[in-house]
Amino acid sequence: MKKNTNQKEEESVDSNILVGYVRRSNAGGALKVSVNTAAFADCNTYMTSDGQAYVPLVISISALNKVLEGDRAVTTIAQLQD
Repeated sequence: MKKNTNQKEEESVDSNILVGYVRRSNAGGALKVSVNTAAFADCNTYMTSDGQAYVPLVISISALNKVLEGDRAVTTIAQLQD
């Protein structure tokens, strides 16, 4: 059973949309966010009650902390797909 769960998790990871990258600025005082416009256009959106459209994106907190601490140069921004 656990093997099936791992396979399902792998399938969902494969279906995520890579949207962009986050890196620390050279001076270290800011985050630089780069979004691929074609990938962004392919993302699913949701509407709020006031009629605004949003694109839900995810950045791993663990990976972002490594970027902030200088252990990694870059991490990804993605949209999780169902």
